Amino acid sequence: MKTILLIEDNFEVRENIAEILELANYKVITAENGKVGVEKALQERPDLIICDIMMPVLDGYGVLHLINKNEQLRYVPFIFLTAKAERTDFRKGMEMGADDYITKPFTDIEILNSIERRLRKVEMLKKEYAPDIMGIQEFMKDSGREDALKSLSEGRNINHYKKKQLIFSEGNHPLRLYFVQKGKVKTFKSNDDGKELTVGLYSVGDFFGYISLLENSIYKETAEAMEDSEVAIIPREDFESLINENPDVAKRFIRMLASNLSEKEEQLLGLAYNSLRKRVADALLTLQKKYQKPGSEQFSIHISREDLANIAGTATESLIRTLSDFRSEKLIDIRDGNIIILHEKKLSLMLN
Repeated sequence: MKTILLIEDNFEVRENIAEILELANYKVITAENGKVGVEKALQERPDLIICDIMMPVLDGYGVLHLINKNEQLRYVPFIFLTAKAERTDFRKGMEMGADDYITKPFTDIEILNSIERRLRKVEMLKKEYAPDIMGIQEFMKDSGREDALKSLSEGRNINHYKKKQLIFSEGNHPLRLYFVQKGKVKTFKSNDDGKELTVGLYSVGDFFGYISLLENSIYKETAEAMEDSEVAIIPREDFESLINENPDVAKRFIRMLASNLSEKEEQLLGLAYNSLRKRVADALLTLQKKYQKPGSEQFSIHISREDLANIAGTATESLIRTLSDFRSEKLIDIRDGNIIILHEKKLSLMLN
């Protein structure tokens, strides 16, 4: 049962609304002014707050201000309830972070619909979706974007790429969003001499190629399959329709798509300032973090030395010498071409 905090100084209005909400199977906590309302919000941690604006002691704007300052309450849906209908009042409330604004007089259906919408939105944002194409589809369905869901399902195609096969190239215009169904994919940049630097690693459940779509620009990197891979194709039109037409879906989708950006920034900073040994150690740990299977005690990966050198930002010959040193120091082992991490902690504490 969801808990709703109702802050309203008019006794009759307060009792009438509380009765409506209780009949709708909500637990209702009431407060007769803003000060008492804030105190009860801190004590009870309600799922939603309905608050009048014009009240003694502390008005609705003051309540919202204090709620927003509390880390545990700032994301609780907040609905203003007021007899004031001026546009400036509405704008002030919404700019402060209110989720809705109901003007008196109102009907039972109006207030119940507003509550249901806000609670549904919160549940959707809290819900954990599978990190795959079906998870995205489920999210869009929960968001009420069934037309986009249908379009995405019908437009989806699975492309098969062989090891070393290019998926898209730097300088081309993006036409689609990519999703890894099986295998491993990297993105890299090349200089005029043909030297490569790997700037992104993607595994099952990852999207890639989205930055150029969001920026409406050309690809700034090249994507290549690191092993035989299956990649789902989402047409650009479906992606843009999803982003442009539904802000709630866009926020969640972008959050899911951009989850690796901070890691990429750290990686590039390390490439610029870290020693060779540190860069190789970090490259191995990056691969472990990205590709280690849940529950496995020891990480092992078969990767070409050229690919690993491109991740570490060094020459292949330098990488091979460093791996040999690590093997002598019993930090790693190498069997049949597979690199096995033996001492993760020492690699992570590698000095520059």
